Amino acid sequence: MSLDSNMNHKPDISKANECPPLPLGASLLDKVVYWLGIGLGSGLPKRAPGTWGTLGGLVIALPLLHLGFISFLVISLMASIVGIWICDRTSVLMQVHDDPHIVWDEWAGIWISLLPLSFIMTYAPQYLTLGYYWLAIILSFILFRFFDIAKPNPIRWADRKLTGGLGIMLDDILAGIMALVAWLMIVASIVTFYPSSYGA
Repeated sequence: MSLDSNMNHKPDISKANECPPLPLGASLLDKVVYWLGIGLGSGLPKRAPGTWGTLGGLVIALPLLHLGFISFLVISLMASIVGIWICDRTSVLMQVHDDPHIVWDEWAGIWISLLPLSFIMTYAPQYLTLGYYWLAIILSFILFRFFDIAKPNPIRWADRKLTGGLGIMLDDILAGIMALVAWLMIVASIVTFYPSSYGA
């Protein structure tokens, strides 16, 4: 089901906004999709739901990271693909295109940004101390939120030009990819210029 032309526009995210409620009489499937769309409630806060939603996705990612790189990669890819439908359907239920309380896209984006950390945890754990682990997570969060908020091109293009579930998901997927690349560049720079600070 695609977005209707009568759909309300995205509210002003600089102001506090109530999360649009689930319609009365919604089916069990719609209830499940709606709660996935709002990140199991992490997207409910009236202010900065994207940031809270990203934190919710980060909390969910912590145990998933320990499943191994391949498993986490598959989960991230599936979340991105299925998320197109989840976000589209949640928008229809809310009657708002890309409402800021829809944060499944933030979940998928932050998971993508964590892929390098998952790779290191799986294939080079000897280089990852507990301190570096948490620094890596914090850096991924900061970088993803930066790109998601700043929206440099092509993120801005995807956010403005695409509609429906793909439009909701793609800008956060791109933000996750940009955060991933920036993370790798920062870590590579540290390893290159301060090799003594990195390692077991």
